[in-house]
Amino acid sequence: MEKLIYFDNAATTKIYPEVLKEMLPYFSKIYSNPSGIYEFSAKARKATDLSRERIAKLINADTEEIYFTSGGTESDNWALKSAAQFLKGKGNHIITSKIEHPAVINTCRYLEKNGYEVTYLDVDSDGIVNPEHVMDSVKKGTIIISIMFANNEVGSIQPIKQIGRIAKENNILFHTDAVQAFGQIPIDVKDLNIDMLSASAHKLHGPKGVGCLYINKNINIDSFMHGGSQEKKLRAGTLNVPGIVGFGKAAEMAAEKMQEKIGYEIKLRDYLIDAIIKNVPYTKLNGSDTNRLPNNTNFSFKFIEGESLLIILDTLGICASTGSACSAGSKAPSHVLMAMGKTEDEAHGSLRLTLSGNTTIEEVDYVVKSITESVESLRKMSTEYSEFKTM
Repeated sequence: MEKLIYFDNAATTKIYPEVLKEMLPYFSKIYSNPSGIYEFSAKARKATDLSRERIAKLINADTEEIYFTSGGTESDNWALKSAAQFLKGKGNHIITSKIEHPAVINTCRYLEKNGYEVTYLDVDSDGIVNPEHVMDSVKKGTIIISIMFANNEVGSIQPIKQIGRIAKENNILFHTDAVQAFGQIPIDVKDLNIDMLSASAHKLHGPKGVGCLYINKNINIDSFMHGGSQEKKLRAGTLNVPGIVGFGKAAEMAAEKMQEKIGYEIKLRDYLIDAIIKNVPYTKLNGSDTNRLPNNTNFSFKFIEGESLLIILDTLGICASTGSACSAGSKAPSHVLMAMGKTEDEAHGSLRLTLSGNTTIEEVDYVVKSITESVESLRKMSTEYSEFKTM
């Protein structure tokens, strides 16, 4: 493929050269296990400690509140399963939403099979949870509220501060899956009353296979991975030192670039939205016009299948998606769009385009032109569209 236009940054991001450079020595030069007691191990341990500090600083957490994992999915599983187990003497009720990532929804379904009750909250047409519905769902025995910080498909940013206040006032543990928001927009776990937060390095130009779980030092949950005494005996397993080093560097760079990156991405995002809506008739923007992640756009194109559009775009060197990368291969309509009140046709005709700070205006113009021509071509083959045009 000669041309590569990458518009799927919600799925993963290109690692920053500075991140890779900082990781490289820990593959072959400083390859020690940080759990060792000799000086060689101390070098690896010092590097992981620095990463912990960098990540904590990004969300205004204390260094000792950051625990390393293999990524967002493990962090979500640890937060929900271990907290539910630890708090089972207090109650068995969990509150979440219908638009959560599969790592949360499928974990909640697992907990339901094991005696827990889960309330799945509706969202509005923009994909936003109403804090009043959270409050109305609280009852005796509610032990966990888990609401994502920002949605991975339509980019909707949730009212986390209001939900965190509800949780705190009712002495309920509050977890947020912040995989899409971490390093993209400001997060202050103290101000937002967040007890646990999941993040993953590869969403902010770090390496794949490493993430973290922030756990407020004032709460207790059970271990998730059992074995050695790593991560204060809460998460066993030899630490992925190169990955952790890369995660820390990516977090540091995210903090440095955030405000400039947000402004740049919003400008490109809004330009892309306006151009698509203007050039492609019978198209709807999914999600809020403004209350969304800076780099996220999601459209529904009437009279076409999103999968067919993806295939054509791929031949043109454009990488995009119809929703979550974790749901790729599923023929079911997006559970997020369905929860927002979209029809199955609208869900099946959707396309997610997510930008980065490296995206150029020339790339946006090429994508708009390619989508305009591709949708027109697909509609010419649509019987439904032909019938609609003759009405």
